[in-house]
Amino acid sequence: MPKRVLIGTVVSDKGDKTVTVRVDRRVKHPLYGKIIRRSKKYHAHDSDNAFRIGEQVRIEECKPISKTKSWTVIERLGAAKAAVIDIAEPDVVAPPAEEAAQPEKAEKKPAKASKGKGKAKAEDIAEADAEA
Repeated sequence: MPKRVLIGTVVSDKGDKTVTVRVDRRVKHPLYGKIIRRSKKYHAHDSDNAFRIGEQVRIEECKPISKTKSWTVIERLGAAKAAVIDIAEPDVVAPPAEEAAQPEKAEKKPAKASKGKGKAKAEDIAEADAEA
């Protein structure tokens, strides 16, 4: 009987000589007919600790190596997308552009007249006109 071969993404490489691979598959919902995604995680043997998080790999079924590990990694299909992060000194960092671009607002909005039944008193209207 041939061995099963699956393609998935490495989601964890914390174990020694072990990687966790998430295999996604698309299935049709039995009642509604919509195509949905299902995923399952497999522990796979990585003898050289060569695979990192985010890489696309091909895994093959093998005899049980441990209680949860019965797959082995065959090959790397795609490299992980690495992000370069530069950390600057806090003293050197410039203020955000949004704060520097906005001038100070000198105008104040007039206060609301009164919280009565929607009718403003003549005195409140005169005060609002005087402030503006």
